[in-house]
Amino acid sequence: MVKVKICGITNWHDARTAVDFGADAIGFVFAGSPRRVTPKKAKQIIEKIGPFVTTVGVFVNERADKVNEIAAFCGLGAVQLHGDETQAYTKKLRCCKVIKAFRVGEGFSLKTALKFPADAYLFDTKVDGKYGGSGQSFDWNILNIEISKLTRDTEGEFSVILSGGLHPDNVAEAVRVISPYGVDVSSGVERLPGSKDPKLLREFIRNAKNA
Repeated sequence: MVKVKICGITNWHDARTAVDFGADAIGFVFAGSPRRVTPKKAKQIIEKIGPFVTTVGVFVNERADKVNEIAAFCGLGAVQLHGDETQAYTKKLRCCKVIKAFRVGEGFSLKTALKFPADAYLFDTKVDGKYGGSGQSFDWNILNIEISKLTRDTEGEFSVILSGGLHPDNVAEAVRVISPYGVDVSSGVERLPGSKDPKLLREFIRNAKNA
């Protein structure tokens, strides 16, 4: 069954609601965003979360030592790198598991992306001037074709997380097309930036897991 991550959590109520509806992971944004939280705020929420839920910190071009520091302080289970981080940069992260985000657009190559040392690979929509959170989806067939080529040509396992413009009405189709390890949503389950809608949360998680 596909894993579901609810990203852009800013308060305990939304975190608890997401977990109660079956979210497997919740994400905290530590980069510039309407959903940005302080490490102190994230820590307060994480301390109330049960041990079976993965807590993920989202960073964009942050110093590696700062990422390690925030991850340790908050008790993060994984960090998600959404910027222009290099392979050498990733080797400096000793805090927890690493999810590397890539933007899918013209010239995208999954084979190139998988050269990056990471525990999972997140694929988002390529939008000029944005590192994520655009609320726009991309052509899933681009990724599906790339996955099919690598499945035929290689034997290694890799975890794909699908993001970008997902919402309750399209997530089931996305899961059927890509068969990802997980899906990641933020604005698609919000009524306002940083404020999750319980009805949309419930529908998104249900539709993803029933696909």
